[in-house]
Amino acid sequence: MLRVTSRTRHALLTAAAALLLSGCATVSPGTPATPAVPSGTAAQNALLKAAEHRLVVDCLDERGLALTARPRAPDEDRTLQAALFGAGPQELSLTLATGATVTAHSDGCLAAARQRLYGDQRRWFRAQVTVDNLRAEAQARMRDDPAHRAALARWTQCVTPPGRPRPDRPDPAVATRCDRESGLGAVRARLEAAELTTVRALHREELTTYRQLRDRALLRAVELPAPTHPQKGISHS
Repeated sequence: MLRVTSRTRHALLTAAAALLLSGCATVSPGTPATPAVPSGTAAQNALLKAAEHRLVVDCLDERGLALTARPRAPDEDRTLQAALFGAGPQELSLTLATGATVTAHSDGCLAAARQRLYGDQRRWFRAQVTVDNLRAEAQARMRDDPAHRAALARWTQCVTPPGRPRPDRPDPAVATRCDRESGLGAVRARLEAAELTTVRALHREELTTYRQLRDRALLRAVELPAPTHPQKGISHS
């Protein structure tokens, strides 16, 4: 089961106090009173991240909490983690075609921010997790292909020294040479592209939901009122 561990949460909270935040989406032309949605995936991702950051900080502020760079006592740290990430059972869960299960809380300021930004955090969770793992699903399907298995066997034989077991980490130069000589690199490139097309077709509904919710979130992001108090940085997954 994949979940945010206590070590990961601590790293996220530490980064949150030190960072300042600066696809496919419909571009809004905007009006004099409303900024336009920026063009380009990178700019749109930055807009959504900044909006989520803003909403999380506002939520924490309403609970009398703030992200600071100073060290926190264990009880204080647990309180902040629960407020930010949620507590208790993880209500959101999705098992992927790869067999991995992704879980998340539906409470906490991060969940509240995504609910406000995307309009339906449960639908967004399922769509985002699915879309984020399309390549992993394609790669899992590719590994079952006979052509890939045969090329991998040739590669394994190539990197294994005579009379010795295959090294866990072959020398990079050897691995690159064997990638070429075994044809594994070419097979992977061909199969992954084909499988990714298949996987996208299998998840057409989730992709449509992802685009729709993201488009709406971009419009909400540019319409957020100016902050009423200075915001400190936050980074979260």
